[in-house]
Amino acid sequence: MSVINLPYAARAARLTGSVIDSSTSLLAAQTHDIVRFAMGSPSDEAVPLEVFRDIAASQLDHSSFTYGATEGEPALLTQLVSYLATTSEPTSLDRITITAGGMQGLDLACKIFVDPDDLVIIEGPTYTNGSATAASYGADLLEAPVDENGLIVEALPDLVRRTGKTPKAIYVIPNFQNPSGTTLSAARREHLLELAHQWNAVIIDDDPYGLLRFAGEDLPSFQSLSPEDPLLFSVRTFSKILSPGLRVGWVDTDPSIRQLVINAKQSMDTCTNVPAQQMVAEFIRRGGLSEHLTMIRSQYLERKIAMTDSLQRNLGDRVTMTDPDGGFFLWVTLQGEDRLTSTSALFETALAEGVAFIPGPAFSSTGRYDDSLRLCFASTSPDRIEEGVKRLTRALDRARMLR
Repeated sequence: MSVINLPYAARAARLTGSVIDSSTSLLAAQTHDIVRFAMGSPSDEAVPLEVFRDIAASQLDHSSFTYGATEGEPALLTQLVSYLATTSEPTSLDRITITAGGMQGLDLACKIFVDPDDLVIIEGPTYTNGSATAASYGADLLEAPVDENGLIVEALPDLVRRTGKTPKAIYVIPNFQNPSGTTLSAARREHLLELAHQWNAVIIDDDPYGLLRFAGEDLPSFQSLSPEDPLLFSVRTFSKILSPGLRVGWVDTDPSIRQLVINAKQSMDTCTNVPAQQMVAEFIRRGGLSEHLTMIRSQYLERKIAMTDSLQRNLGDRVTMTDPDGGFFLWVTLQGEDRLTSTSALFETALAEGVAFIPGPAFSSTGRYDDSLRLCFASTSPDRIEEGVKRLTRALDRARMLR
């Protein structure tokens, strides 16, 4: 048979896949016990399984198994807007479009705003599924540094100047950032809005974790700082607050572009999973969401404290770590002699010891942060966290002996 050169689109070379998502299949293939600090997923006990079972048995009917409105099921739209009115981010029906999780929201933003060779600012480190989405549309990525107060916004003008381009979009995770756990300060939020208007750049505001604050005070959202701003494209999801398997999220945009969002979505999937939308709508209608969030915030705070205490007890000054006020993640950076250990190489050793994490380079478009790793505390009980950190310590000890 002759060799066929397939007529790939130019964008095919930019479809890089996800180290983060691939870890799900890798871990499923393991036959020994693994403490799973890798995937950013709610714990089994944080998913309201019995309520979902009851809703599925009592509420789903023939309307659940046909096509739905592209913009979302009316019941979910109504219940979501009603719930958000009780939060620091109230909105309206003419701004909301339901999506297949947060990732579809990011894809819609890039599909609408990013052309080949457009400059898109991303955080470093960042959630690379988001930056890879921009790259798949041909974006030229500019990785900007993050510190304990989030994206270093004051560094952006000089970084942008060096590229010789004006940014088209700025991709930012403002609250309890993935992977660092840091939160963008109020002053930097205001500064970023100023720069976005100066450059006429869209802020892709990816906030899966904002409702998961378990310490400190809420900071003003971009939308509260700049109401009715067409340069804000806000991406939200139920994946972190209810269940990722539902694949239900939403985008909040200026009403002037909502029809364009709907048009773009119709060329993707026609409508988001109807039974899942109806289940989420009924869960909110029953008043379960506020109580559920209160429960998991308390749980996640306990688990964060368990992880930071265990890391300090077992590894001490061999590592530094972030101290998030919410969300799922700690960003851990090796210190001293351990900095000579590649966390990418350490992953295999750790897996053999029975603990999984995501190496730092998975969160960089340029492969940086090989002295760092991301640990998810949300999905693991305190006793298992202690066991996992002990296994990670043994893996680091083995790596040190092998050098």
